[in-house]
Amino acid sequence: MIVVGCSKGVHVAPRIAKLARKEYSELLVKKFPDGETDLRFTCDVRKKVVVLVQSFFGDINDALMEVFLAAYTAKDLGAKRVVLMAPYFPYFRQDTRFHPGECVSLPILGKFVDACLSEIYVMDPHLHREKNLKHVFRVRGHKLTANELVRDYIKKHIKNPIIIGPDWESYKWARATAEMIGCESAILKKTRFSSRHVEVALDHDVDLSKHNVVIVDDIISTGHTLLETIKLLRKDLGAKKITCIGIHGVFAENALAKLKKVKVSVITTNTIPNASAEIDVAKEFAERIK
Repeated sequence: MIVVGCSKGVHVAPRIAKLARKEYSELLVKKFPDGETDLRFTCDVRKKVVVLVQSFFGDINDALMEVFLAAYTAKDLGAKRVVLMAPYFPYFRQDTRFHPGECVSLPILGKFVDACLSEIYVMDPHLHREKNLKHVFRVRGHKLTANELVRDYIKKHIKNPIIIGPDWESYKWARATAEMIGCESAILKKTRFSSRHVEVALDHDVDLSKHNVVIVDDIISTGHTLLETIKLLRKDLGAKKITCIGIHGVFAENALAKLKKVKVSVITTNTIPNASAEIDVAKEFAERIK
């Protein structure tokens, strides 16, 4: 077996290989003058299980094309199997047709994965309507989670926490995390009477001023929901110290700077490299390799 770091996976792939005690190599990726992708394996993959490590951020579609080309190339060079380990995998939010004529991207992407890969591991996929990856991929798909890593971080760094979910969708993360820690959790409920009259409450009575508030979610994208939640928790519910913890720090539209501007602590895992990535997910992938 050999672990191969793709261009968007080199921030975590060497550590995965080291923890798993496997050989490591880096995929050589360049661009032709017209923008086409040129890649080359710098190791012998013949008769080996090749583990491609690629996260999908920044130029997402380029990162996808890189993996598809690398997977086919590895097989052409005689690889025994090709496995993808994806700290962050895209398009999970595009799993249904929201508007007439719209492309449903996720199942189409799944067909490409099925065609060129033998197996796939994804860290905390953003699944709306399903509990596993069987509806996306025909090849073996494994859902990993950073929940225990987040739990350990909170237990080590945050005293007297209360875990808050800003809406019903994120509350599953908040509740699961709180149960592992053994602390309280709550969900923020908004009742809108008009465009200017909105009442905010938690699902049960708790004095937030006596806790360190921790907002937990799987993806921090534009940060709009978080910013609104922070404002309401402070203004209407008396929260003092607030920490935002996300699995995937996408931080589109300068979201990280906007969050820091309102004076909250922001922590993410390193599924996507960024200035707030303090929780390392490499061990979770290495354990699967071992």
